Amino acid sequence: MSVRMRRVYEPPEAGDGVRVLVDRLWPRGVSKDAARVGEWPKGLITPSTRLRRWYHAGEGSFAEFTERYEAEPATPEETELLDHVAELAAAGDVTLLTASTSPGESHAAVPQRLLGGS
Repeated sequence: MSVRMRRVYEPPEAGDGVRVLVDRLWPRGVSKDAARVGEWPKGLITPSTRLRRWYHAGEGSFAEFTERYEAEPATPEETELLDHVAELAAAGDVTLLTASTSPGESHAAVPQRLLGGS
């Protein structure tokens, strides 16, 4: 059982397990059939719009973004969704999908780390 992260634009692989899109918006240029997303919990611990804009404006480092992201209060719905993905990971492989060009320095890296991914 593992939690890994990949770009949604990469073709699905046999070892992906449950493919979970962790972006708030559907990625441009990829069809739902091609992406083969198993789950899309739109509220899954995504950063606030304010924090996301701050980070994308280049005003801080990824480490500072991560710190601020983890400090944002989670709603009960967000906690429930993260718990659900943790249950999926306990039962088998999970791949977190993002449209980000740098997944390792994106919002997707935070839930991956929280879920014990590599």
